[in-house]
Amino acid sequence: MREKRRSGIKGMNARMWFDAFTVLLAVIFYAVAWPTLHLTHDVPVAVQPFIAALAAFPILLIRLNPALGWAISAGSALLIALAIPNQPDNEIPIQVVHILCLFALLFAVALRAAVPIVAVAWGATSLLLATTMTSDGDISGGAWAWPIAFAAVVLFAMLVRWLVQSRKQLLAQEEENELERARRTILEEKARIARDLHDVVAHHMSLVVVQAQTAPYRVEGVTPAARAEFESIGATAREALNEIRGMLGVLRSDGQLPEHAPQPKAADVLGLFEGARRAGVRIDWTVDGLLDPVPDSVGLALYRIVQESLSNASRHAPGAPVQVAIVIGADALQLSVGNALSATVARPVGNGGHGIAGMRARALAVGGEVSAGSRADGGFEVRARLPITPASGSALDPVMTVTVTAAEEV
Repeated sequence: MREKRRSGIKGMNARMWFDAFTVLLAVIFYAVAWPTLHLTHDVPVAVQPFIAALAAFPILLIRLNPALGWAISAGSALLIALAIPNQPDNEIPIQVVHILCLFALLFAVALRAAVPIVAVAWGATSLLLATTMTSDGDISGGAWAWPIAFAAVVLFAMLVRWLVQSRKQLLAQEEENELERARRTILEEKARIARDLHDVVAHHMSLVVVQAQTAPYRVEGVTPAARAEFESIGATAREALNEIRGMLGVLRSDGQLPEHAPQPKAADVLGLFEGARRAGVRIDWTVDGLLDPVPDSVGLALYRIVQESLSNASRHAPGAPVQVAIVIGADALQLSVGNALSATVARPVGNGGHGIAGMRARALAVGGEVSAGSRADGGFEVRARLPITPASGSALDPVMTVTVTAAEEV
């Protein structure tokens, strides 16, 4: 949207400058046509301003309606050539300013009008000058040079028109491809989120099955009714687990093998910070609260958002310090990842991931939200809020604050 708005403003400014130039050109044409009209045509003084206006002012329509401007200019040129006598020493029935105006309007018609209108305009203009720019009706000699000159103008304008249209079509195709890539990226990220959530849910369902099956052996004095209840719980959990695995088979239809490594949890973000520091990133982080009690789904979303944020910071702001703050409350987890303005300009290296769209999809999957934007100092900041279920939130221990700064690095 920003790019479209910016291009719209540029287009508006270009049109304003073009209109101002057109008005200036019309004034110059009029200032030349009026004082010199008596030198070429036998016109009463009172009529001279109107004849000069017919020669100069049709060019004002060159952007709004070039075909209408051309029609007025060509019609007035024919009227002047037939109705107004020339001075004895002048053999040209049309002023030079009028001819220049016809050239400009015909060029604009060839740029914007339909091809049949362009052909009519070229033929009529060529015939007009070929028959009027002669003496005693003799159209031999160099009179037919005018159709050739106008044909050259029309062909050049059509070439420019074709180039502009090709450029617009290319830009439209690129924009469509970009939108398609963005849609595909979001779908791929959603599929990855679904696979990750499956692994988390399947882990817990497997625990339920194991606990239900082993409960009669671990707990003394289990009655037959309780044993049957445990078996029912285990059977239901196994059925749900099988359905989840079937859904995972659909999600992994792209041939990707399931991951056997455990899915990252909230506490694993500390490893991300250490790894980023070892990679040369100047990073400071603050964790307000305990990470271990954070639910697995929320911890996975936190891990992926931090991972993508650090990756973006290292790509787009190399060498800039990064500050990360995590605050774990009773009902939500707050995350802030910000980097200062980089002293060096890095070239973009692919998309490196799924960016802001992927982070938002991750947060939305657990009922959270992500916002990102520029900071007042020129840097960039990502903020996320991930809700924590009341059951999990109530289990959190009292708040503990851990702060690590660059000065503490060994």
